[in-house]
Order: sequence, then C-alpha cells, then structure tokens
Amino acid sequence: MKQLSDPEVAHRLAVSAAARGWIPREKRPDPSNIGLEVWGRKFSNPIGLAAGFDKNAEAFDGLLGLGFGFVEVGSVTPVPQEGNPKPRIFRLPEGAIINRCGFNGEGIVAVAKRLGAQHAKRKLDETSRNSSSPTDEAKHKGKAGPGILGVNLGKNKTSEDAAADYVQGVHTLSQYADYLVINVSSPNTPGLRMLQGRKQLEDLVKKVQAARDEMQWGEEGPLPLLVKIAPDLSKEDLEDIAAVALALCLDGLIISNTTVSRPDPVSKNPVAREVGGLSGKPLFNLSTNILKEMYVLTKGKIPLIGCGGVSSGGDACQKIRAGATLVQLYTAFGYGGPALIPQIKAELAECLERDGFKSITEAVGVDCR
Repeated sequence: MKQLSDPEVAHRLAVSAAARGWIPREKRPDPSNIGLEVWGRKFSNPIGLAAGFDKNAEAFDGLLGLGFGFVEVGSVTPVPQEGNPKPRIFRLPEGAIINRCGFNGEGIVAVAKRLGAQHAKRKLDETSRNSSSPTDEAKHKGKAGPGILGVNLGKNKTSEDAAADYVQGVHTLSQYADYLVINVSSPNTPGLRMLQGRKQLEDLVKKVQAARDEMQWGEEGPLPLLVKIAPDLSKEDLEDIAAVALALCLDGLIISNTTVSRPDPVSKNPVAREVGGLSGKPLFNLSTNILKEMYVLTKGKIPLIGCGGVSSGGDACQKIRAGATLVQLYTAFGYGGPALIPQIKAELAECLERDGFKSITEAVGVDCR
C-alpha cells in the first residue's frame, strides 16, 4: 500500500492541530456506566491516549477535549534528544505501525515549562470560577482540568544511571501530573528492557518511589507510580515483575508496550523486516494474553492499564474483562481520527450493558476467574 504522506510528518501535523485547538471538542456527557474511580481520581471514562502521541506535552489539553478520559504525555527524557535516524515510522495495511523513534523529544525542561503554564492557567480559571470553597467535584478533577493527565518518563540513550533519569522526572514533573509512568519497555533504546529483570526493576522502583515519597504531598497523598512493560516477556519474567509490583506496592502496570515480534498477518509484509516496535491490531492478542496472565499473578490487587491493538469498544471491553481497569490506544487513533473516541465509548457502554454489568468495576478480570 502506497504511503500517502510520510507518517512522521502526518503525526507532527496532527499534534500541531490538536495544540492549536483545530480539532473538535466533545460536549456530550459520557455514558454513566463507564465512569470510575482509580487512585482516588474520578475518570469520566476509561479510554486513554497512550504515550508517544504527545511526546512533548504540546497538545494534551486539546486531546482531553476530544473526550479521552485521560491522556499520557511523553516519554520524557531529562535531556533533549533527536532519537534514531529517519525514516523511523512505517505504516502497514493491517492497521499497524512499526516505529523505532528512540525517545525523540525536547526534554524535561521544555515539557515542565508547558505543563507549568497550563497548570497555572487552570488554577486561575478555577479561582475565578469558584471563588467560594471548592466543591467535591473540583477536588476530583485531574491536574489538567476535567481529564486525567499521566506523564511517561524515559531515560536518555547515553545515560549510564537510569534511576537518576527517572528520579529527575519525578522531581521535575510530579507537581503537574495525576500519575507517573516508569517506561522500561521501549525496544528502541539499547539496554532499556534489561531494567525489567527482577533485581534491576526492584532497585529502580525503590529509588524512584523514595524520590517520590520524600517530596511534599497534600491530603491526596503521593502520586501514583506505574511501570510500563513489554509484551515480549517469558512466564518467569512476568512472575518476577508481579512479585516486585506486589512487594513494593506499585500503583499500577501498563500492559503493554510495542512488540519486537511480528504476529500474522504482518509477518508476510516486506515492511515487517524493519527494525522497531510493532503496534496496532496485530498486537491485540499478544498484549491481551499478557494482561490476563498479569491479572492472575497480581491477584487483581493492582490496577492494570490494557494497551495494545484497541480499535473498538468491543476491544476495550475485552481488555477490561481480561483484567484492565483502564484502557489505552494510540495506533487506532492515528488511523481513525477524533471520531473514533465517541464511537469506542458508546460501543463499550453497550457492551457492558449487553454482558449484564452495571459498571466497569464489575467487569474487570471476569475472564480470568
């Protein structure tokens, strides 16, 4: 299939449009049966935009306005970096993308500046709107206003102290986020996935949690800290990650990042030979199976975010039934555009109703019991 435009240029244009508010704003309320509370924060719906789309926190306000329940920006590294040589994003006709970007981004200072400016603007708006005592509703809003904002942290390619990079992310960006993610699963930064090993992950999470816990927090307590894992893990790897997550009381896991495998039908496409992580529809089964395994291993005690191949409300429902409390997408949004979001939410609400669930919470993990 001939590529009509360079995928990276198309992505840049989409981010610019969202940053300038040249995209629709969702004014309709979400179906009542898809709202939920996680980490003491109210999500109007469980459908989020995964990290990688808004790497530099340029467009999250516009993206939340599209109707996402939450948006995750990043991955953000301490120092700006170019990433890998171009071309590095490849479309496949199977509703998939291969990317080997390598944490290209403007770095932590630029992101902090944008998040800080938006945070100050929100505070000002809230003060002028709500000069009397804050309502319970206002308390439950995210740091980015009506939606929830996550910040995904990465490490620089040349950094020799990964923990120091993530700690810097915590110190600099925590105040603007509703949750933080330690990304140890991108296949495009050499050695990064090694941090998923039991000892390495345990040491890393302890250091990052300590950095978070030594900061001053309000009545809501410390910021939730999650880890994003790869789908290309053995049973033993998953058991190790689950053990660390439970022992250190991790606030959540994102399952999963892109895959270095090439599941059918992608394997037959010549583009599949390109090095990088595969996302989109062909990742759905692999990531959902890993999600199920992790739900069982963590005994349903840790909120899981299901990510990988979601392109419909039915897919989102399957992720939830497989153990996800929240769901993320990215590739399908790239292909389907803004109209996809209300469609997914409506389909998910119908799906829950059809299966006899009054809420998301009732449906979480039912296929694992």
